[in-house]
Amino acid sequence: MGSSQTVAVFGAYGHTGRFVVAELRERGFSPLLLGRDPDKLRALATGLEYRVASADDPASLDAGLTGAAAVVNCAGPFASTGAPVIEAALRAGIPYVDVAAEIEANADTFAHFAERARNAGVAVVPAMAFFGGLGDLLVTTAMGDWDTADEVQVAYGLSSWHPTAGTLAAGAVSRDRRDGRRVRYTGGRLEYYAAEGDLPVLEWEFPAGTREVFGDFTMADVVTVPSHLAIPEVRTYMSTEAARDLAAPGAAAPTAADESGRSDQTFTVDVVVRSGGVRRRVAAHGRDIYAVSAPLAAEAVQRLLDGRTRTSGVASAGRIFDAPDFLRALAAYISIEPVEESHAPTDQ
Repeated sequence: MGSSQTVAVFGAYGHTGRFVVAELRERGFSPLLLGRDPDKLRALATGLEYRVASADDPASLDAGLTGAAAVVNCAGPFASTGAPVIEAALRAGIPYVDVAAEIEANADTFAHFAERARNAGVAVVPAMAFFGGLGDLLVTTAMGDWDTADEVQVAYGLSSWHPTAGTLAAGAVSRDRRDGRRVRYTGGRLEYYAAEGDLPVLEWEFPAGTREVFGDFTMADVVTVPSHLAIPEVRTYMSTEAARDLAAPGAAAPTAADESGRSDQTFTVDVVVRSGGVRRRVAAHGRDIYAVSAPLAAEAVQRLLDGRTRTSGVASAGRIFDAPDFLRALAAYISIEPVEESHAPTDQ
């Protein structure tokens, strides 16, 4: 349990932030609500402390983090909020966790803060959420005793994808930064390339059956996985129905289907790691990609504060934590299928 340790949540009144606050509270922590809008903070802060803070005001961030044992950044776009909140966490000497799904924002965190965070002995864990974090934990688990692999494929089987306002804003920032290009991780590096035509539509054999997916639908795993695993090819796929929901004009936001606020969206994350002719496969199943980010982030905070870590500095979930143990701790939220090893064709 959290033993009433104070954990600051920046962007506490956002869609994912609310789930994170509730999860931290359930674990015995004392969430400290941070954000720009005092009215929204006040409305959420029943029985909780809140402080007004803004990413463009370092002094307000410093005041906001006073007395906190850690901070979780839930306020996107993370291209705008990530660096300022990390800077504040480094000044305060406390661990930083975020739920960023933005490829560029996560790459920036590794590129700009690796040395400073390591020298300060402060843990900075980006993408500690459904996208980026969960995939990295699954890939690391599948790797097991392998030091290297030839390729990893991560297929996202979402039943739907009703995006939050934060998701849409983050997507717009990423599109602007890419200037019409697409991104992939190939040949051991992140590569931007000119988009030509529509994304390829493929069939993926999920544990529950075949579904159509878009190939080259690149997610944050292309940053988190290669940050610590020697895998030169990282490919991600997205179920076509979810991708079309996301891209639809006027895309609808998630709708609560229970008293906790979770939607009825379901997901499967299917990971295949290949080394030569040997494949290792592991899959995860659950409900609501935004809600499930809360136990991922809260479990990370708990482990950071009780010392169950393998390194400091900037590190992905699979690098800093014991990945199989971390996934077992989330059994109430995510169902994990055991790793299976097989000899099979290299192409799915």
